[in-house]
Amino acid sequence: MDIIHCIPFPKLIQLKLEDTVANMTDSPYIIRNYQPTDFDDYVLLCREAENMRPSGHPVSPQIVAEWLNWPEYSAEKDLFIVEINGDIIGCLDLRPEPGIGRVILDGYLRPGHRRKGLARELLARAMKRARELGAKVAHVNIPEDNEVAKNVLSRLGFNRVKRFHKLKLDMARLDGPEAEKAIQQCRYLNCGEEDVLTRIQNRSFAGTWGYNPNTPETISYYIRLGGFSPEKVILACEENNVIGYCWTEIVGKGEGEIHMLGTDPDYRGKGTGRRALLAGLAYLRSKGVQVARLTVDSENIEAWGLYKSIGFELIKSSLWYEKTVN
Repeated sequence: MDIIHCIPFPKLIQLKLEDTVANMTDSPYIIRNYQPTDFDDYVLLCREAENMRPSGHPVSPQIVAEWLNWPEYSAEKDLFIVEINGDIIGCLDLRPEPGIGRVILDGYLRPGHRRKGLARELLARAMKRARELGAKVAHVNIPEDNEVAKNVLSRLGFNRVKRFHKLKLDMARLDGPEAEKAIQQCRYLNCGEEDVLTRIQNRSFAGTWGYNPNTPETISYYIRLGGFSPEKVILACEENNVIGYCWTEIVGKGEGEIHMLGTDPDYRGKGTGRRALLAGLAYLRSKGVQVARLTVDSENIEAWGLYKSIGFELIKSSLWYEKTVN
């Protein structure tokens, strides 16, 4: 029980798929692969995308560089750029997840360049790349209230497969004594324990929709990113065995997230997930976090019950769409 899978790291912004109605004949636009010389302009585009639809995650050259150097990802093959007269005005990012045979698509186009067929062409490029990678499906995530995107995705052959909810907790509602007791019963991840976190994470999420199994190398990269560190991963233990974990993140002044929460299948239904979650929240509160957020699969009833019992409230929802890659 008490398992949540948050998609690691925020995407730029959902692609405005209404662009697909126009055609690209004699277009002045150039669609090409990303090049290292695009970096500064790409950072500016990412910041613009974040301002258009805030995710709460900061955008900086360091964060963008980390994103572009992600394991199993090649920016020069998996990131498509749209430019006109030398000005970068859009992009489409493709994130391979070979462990489960899927790619995640996400992008942004400046408002003045929409409805010109650019999204359709970007998607065609991305699907070609997905076939090269041997992916079986492509997934797109959109806000539930984006009716235009829903209609266009349906016309493009995408089917809705999942709904995820974003929840938040005002830390003033947190049961302080219970949280402090929980963190005293847990410990932090130590440097060099990437294999420990990999094992508990893969055991916790085996078979869960959207979960791409990790490796110690990938975990090592994760925990050295700008917003992470080993101490932000809280481990629940029984004797010397790690039986659960809560991976936290501080995303802004006074704001934090529960990045992932998992429990070993052999220890579900025993309060392990609650203990790990409360310990993670206690850690965030100790760092000045006033509001904590997390994402949960709408079908995960047990997790829903846990979060509600602690005080989390629904703030918004998103939908995942899927298309077979062939």
